[in-house]
Amino acid sequence: MSAAEEVVAEGHEAVEAVPKRAMTLGTGTSLVVLAALLIAPVFVKNFIIFQMTMLLIYGLAVLALNILTGGSGQFSLGQSAFYAVGAYTTAVLMEHFNVNYALTLPIAGIVCFGFGFLFGQPALRLSGVYLALATFALATAMPQLLKLNFLEHWTGGVQGLVVTKPDAPFGLPMSQDMWLYYFTLVVVIAVYIFSVNLLRSRSGRAFMAIRDNEIAASAMGVDVALYKTLAFGVSAAITGIAGSLGAIAVQFVAPDSYTITLAISLFLGMVVGGVGWLPGSIVGAAFIIFVPNIAEAISKGLSGAVFGVLLFLVIYLVPHGARQVAILSQGWIANINRK
Repeated sequence: MSAAEEVVAEGHEAVEAVPKRAMTLGTGTSLVVLAALLIAPVFVKNFIIFQMTMLLIYGLAVLALNILTGGSGQFSLGQSAFYAVGAYTTAVLMEHFNVNYALTLPIAGIVCFGFGFLFGQPALRLSGVYLALATFALATAMPQLLKLNFLEHWTGGVQGLVVTKPDAPFGLPMSQDMWLYYFTLVVVIAVYIFSVNLLRSRSGRAFMAIRDNEIAASAMGVDVALYKTLAFGVSAAITGIAGSLGAIAVQFVAPDSYTITLAISLFLGMVVGGVGWLPGSIVGAAFIIFVPNIAEAISKGLSGAVFGVLLFLVIYLVPHGARQVAILSQGWIANINRK
């Protein structure tokens, strides 16, 4: 978030943007959310637990995009490519080299960091819509690259790879889905804490200075080229970890699972959750997972049209997403307490 306050006009009301110190939820709210996430799997069936796991995974991928776009101001429509690289890294390591699933996560993160950092180098000359088009090209090309004949032995080609879902360790009395949910939750919390601290650090301030005014940031001594590529690398690494978890949860990877549609969905999740507001990532993930199902329940034949109408209503009513709702709710609660 910018250190300066932004003012967003909605109708006749002014809504202040979230300052840096409030980029996270309050301690009380955070504890309530954490308690709900810890307790919920105990009372639901495995399919619901699987959906909750995917919610956390997509939330992690949206958070990664939030760091890149909300933090450093760089637009990307290529996150599906990094997600695919992370997923295939885990699938290949697990199925061809028998590497423990937990160890594949940092490896996927490192591989994707390198991939994102290298991609960020030529992208330095691009910004705005041109950068978005370059990343769009990356997302479009990735499924085709994964189908190349010389990679088929490792990637499985068009047919993909089946990934073995891990059992709970130490003989813990829980299902595979429940164990994977709690494992994913621990990883997501760790990455979330890292992301918050990153944006509050010197590097995070450099990201936001570049986002607000690249020329001014350069004049103040910020190495714009380094920090822009670093933002791409960090975002790609977190997206790769999300892809790695996604491969384990779904138990399957295939090129057509990581098309441009996934990239657009992640971008949509970031907008709905609130650009630059990290807690909104989980709200955006919930939107892209559950709203299509709601639209299909309303009308199977016109599910796409219904989804479009619902999306239009959300963007029209709360153009700054869940962040705006949180700010308004905070204001209403403060007014009630004063009375």
